[in-house]
Amino acid sequence: MEHAEHNSHNETSALKIALNLVCATLISGLILGVIYAATHKIAEQKQVELKQASMISLVQADEFKEIEGQAEWYEALKDGQLVAYILPAEGKGYGGTIAILVAISPEMTVLKYTITEAAETPGLGAKAAEPLFSDQFIGKDTEHLVVTKDPSQKDLIQSISGSTITSRAVTNAIKESVEQLSAFVQEGGK
Repeated sequence: MEHAEHNSHNETSALKIALNLVCATLISGLILGVIYAATHKIAEQKQVELKQASMISLVQADEFKEIEGQAEWYEALKDGQLVAYILPAEGKGYGGTIAILVAISPEMTVLKYTITEAAETPGLGAKAAEPLFSDQFIGKDTEHLVVTKDPSQKDLIQSISGSTITSRAVTNAIKESVEQLSAFVQEGGK
């Protein structure tokens, strides 16, 4: 009889522990849900603000209008006139994906770019965001968006010393965006 009482007590204790765990899990889930609901909209708004700031850093415009049917493509307008297109670009660098936002003129030349996400080697690949490298892109069309190590080829993009993979990733990503935009415009897009 004592053995039966002991088993019954163990089963009751195990049931209490299980119920406590279920309650703790439900309460934790509820708390996390409330926190997510409260912060999700704030995070989305911050993301929009960061994107807006990135676009403003690329081109002086008073309006950024999404291009219908093109994810994350924008027209940059100043006083109602098209001054640039803003497109995302992405390349595979040495440290992983490099996400870029590029401003392209209506004449299909690069105005400027900003790197929005990268995990490149500090001191080497990270130089792709510095003016010494990025300023080379200004005014370049697709024909001149080619990486070289030959310093005599001033009309091409000079590779970052020790970081050819990153140099090519950024250059090819930007070139691809210009090509996509050019094809879009030629097909009757704005």
